[in-house]
Amino acid sequence: MNLDLLINQANDYAQDIGAEVYHPHVSIIHYDEVGEIRHSLNRFNVYALFLQKEFPENLTYGIGKYDHRNGSLLAYSPGQIGGKTDDGTLKQYHGWVLLFDNTFIQGSEIEKRLSGYHFFSYNSNEALFLTEEEKETLSRLMEHIRHELKEHQTNVQSDYIIKDYILLILDYCSRFYTRQFKEQSSGGSDILTRFQQLLNDYYSMGLQRQYGLPSVKYCASELYLSPGYFGDIIRNVLGESPKDYIRGFVMMRAKNLLLSGQSITQVADNMGFEYPNHFTRLFKSTTGQTPSQFLAEQQKK
Repeated sequence: MNLDLLINQANDYAQDIGAEVYHPHVSIIHYDEVGEIRHSLNRFNVYALFLQKEFPENLTYGIGKYDHRNGSLLAYSPGQIGGKTDDGTLKQYHGWVLLFDNTFIQGSEIEKRLSGYHFFSYNSNEALFLTEEEKETLSRLMEHIRHELKEHQTNVQSDYIIKDYILLILDYCSRFYTRQFKEQSSGGSDILTRFQQLLNDYYSMGLQRQYGLPSVKYCASELYLSPGYFGDIIRNVLGESPKDYIRGFVMMRAKNLLLSGQSITQVADNMGFEYPNHFTRLFKSTTGQTPSQFLAEQQKK
């Protein structure tokens, strides 16, 4: 993947497309006023929110391609990649872009709450699809930030106000994420069915011999979900984490193998444990019994 732009500072993107610069650690861009711009595939080392009516065709977002016909909001955090490779074409876009770096939010309430903003754990089908009212709410806040940056000299008081506006935007995004999550969780039974089938396929294909026990990260990736979002859905549907569900699935399968006559060593190997004692330890922590105790109890029945 060839990148066009490394966004290491909040204003790197603004300077690349010829937008105005207001603050050393915060950038606010109104696409409507910038004119036509070239595309770029970017690596973000800052936080960024793109609130647009339309996105570039074949936009890279997370691990997939984003449907450009659906405008709304895309969120990036440091280390993520997004955008479209520069193909020489120019296009006019409409909406807002907000970028801010770690230096600006260090020690602030924003930094304290970052781990709770799950919409930054992006994936191609996890973008925020906003209602018109929600878009208008965020647009007004973006406008307030730009007004503050344009009309008032950068100082401590102004920075406090900007941080408050950013925090408000992020809290609104979190509310919108929760609304969208509840709507999508109504289809959680379908995700659960696919999750169960994925675990069955994992063992039927013998992937445990190459990768060991199935991981939450692997399952989320195969379902085209980020681990955080995947975890939210499974907890909402089952009342337990994906990790706990995988552990239960592995133990149930292991019990069946033990009852079929396989030795503890054979079961450990067939389930993807590196060592038999690792299997025994997990079996006991999960069931309250060692494999030997489980077999002895079953033989009494």
